[in-house]
Amino acid sequence: MATSPDFLKDPDDVLDYSFNWVDWLTTNEQIVEFLALATPGITIDSTSNTDSVTTTWLSGGVAGSPYTVTHRIVTNQDRTVDRSMTIRVTSR
Repeated sequence: MATSPDFLKDPDDVLDYSFNWVDWLTTNEQIVEFLALATPGITIDSTSNTDSVTTTWLSGGVAGSPYTVTHRIVTNQDRTVDRSMTIRVTSR
């Protein structure tokens, strides 16, 4: 499972966080399933995806705490992969 750099988020922010998979997907490969997972304490408000981008809207979290958010995709070529990011909640 690969991890991206950290992102900063205020506890009151409701923001979208995305992965663009276009460089990872092969020719004619598309995302057909997407699941977002998060460590307890941060809220996944909604998710969406296109053929090559996954997006999660997040809210909440406790200042001073890091959270891991994972995007798990399945493609039309039956490949499954996870990419994770760390959301560091800080009062801004």
